[in-house]
Amino acid sequence: MNILLAVDDSPFSRHMLAWLGAHQEWLSREQRYAVVHAQTPLPNGLRLLLDDNQAAMRRISEANDVFRPVRIFLERHGIRAEYFHNEGPAANVIVEQATQWHADMIVMGSRGHGAIGQLALGSVVSRVLASAPVPVVVIPPPRA
Repeated sequence: MNILLAVDDSPFSRHMLAWLGAHQEWLSREQRYAVVHAQTPLPNGLRLLLDDNQAAMRRISEANDVFRPVRIFLERHGIRAEYFHNEGPAANVIVEQATQWHADMIVMGSRGHGAIGQLALGSVVSRVLASAPVPVVVIPPPRA
């Protein structure tokens, strides 16, 4: 099975990893794993100051900062993964990567805004659920 982990630098992604660690049945060397991170475009002012190489290096550095705790977590569990970072709206990036990588499942954390918050803010989870070609497992935020 190909499992795509959608991550960002939020505590909700870290909680997703903690949940996976507490449920060892989700971590198996018999599965294939990929990790995807959606990056927002560089602000126009900054983009004008950077050449293409500098912008690319900034993207790679940002992605590595997000991937570092994920990579450490997976390696502790004996899991190797592929890592992808693409620029664009998070839901689009996640669904496109799931399709291109032939994922069988997407796993992601939820911010837990609730119905009112989702109406006001929109929800990456809601958009992924609506357009994903595969099942999506959503790890809710920790209970207070």
